[in-house]
Amino acid sequence: MSGGRFQYSQHRLFDIVEGIKEIIEHNNIPDEWGNANNFSDETILEFRKGIEILNRAYVYAQRIDWLVSGDDSEPYFHARLQQELKELDRD
Repeated sequence: MSGGRFQYSQHRLFDIVEGIKEIIEHNNIPDEWGNANNFSDETILEFRKGIEILNRAYVYAQRIDWLVSGDDSEPYFHARLQQELKELDRD
């Protein structure tokens, strides 16, 4: 496995994103004890923006990790960074 400069901490961002997605998915739906988050549409929109930002942060952290760990050259770093950011923008 490549990288490791940051002890692969960037992967925790995926856990956070998945947690936010779950909150959005279950918004206004009571759980087995009758409790529910009742976040407004405005708040859910900000959660979605947060997901986008966290996904971009992951890409940056991953690409930087591979560069400083010696797995990528600077030209490859820039190329992969731009490619992965464009992929996020398409999603």
